[in-house]
Amino acid sequence: MPVEHFQEKKFDLADLKNIPEDQIAEHLTLYAGYVKNTNTLRVKIAEMVKSGNAGTPEYSELIRRLGFEYNGMRLHELYFDNLSGEGGNPDAAPNIKKAIENAFDGWDNFQNHFTKTAAMRGVGWTILFQDTVSGNLSVHWINLHEDGNPVGFNPLLVMDVWEHAFTVYLKPTQRAKYIEDFCANIDWEAVQARLK
Repeated sequence: MPVEHFQEKKFDLADLKNIPEDQIAEHLTLYAGYVKNTNTLRVKIAEMVKSGNAGTPEYSELIRRLGFEYNGMRLHELYFDNLSGEGGNPDAAPNIKKAIENAFDGWDNFQNHFTKTAAMRGVGWTILFQDTVSGNLSVHWINLHEDGNPVGFNPLLVMDVWEHAFTVYLKPTQRAKYIEDFCANIDWEAVQARLK
């Protein structure tokens, strides 16, 4: 059975507020690498299985790497999909706004929780998830792409807080400005569409 190849997705990221085009171009190049590496790993793993080399140390390392590359691809797709130059206004998406207000005892509490999580030292992701069993919303810090994602949870709002997301136009010590810029560009309608 042939291995399906993933294609890079296209995103409408024109006119983002305060995030320059060269930052987005650099970030999209990084995303393209995740797509390429995911495809390469999947082919190599399939070849190893077919040739009877599954279970070897080489196979094991490819399997371990696949989670990093695959989730790197998917998390970046979710990240770019929840950005828009027309974004930033949660009133445009009343269902998600209400769900967030209910889950966090008010909008300000959610904003504080989400942005303070994003400001933590280290690199990773800040993600607003929905538990698909209970429907509860919760904010999580994800270090590596494949580590720490809650099983079965649905990512609603995905923020990349690896330094590559902002160091083309900001210094590594200016994460707070990047968080502000990210929040000004959140496409709340895209986030709302992910709500189950």
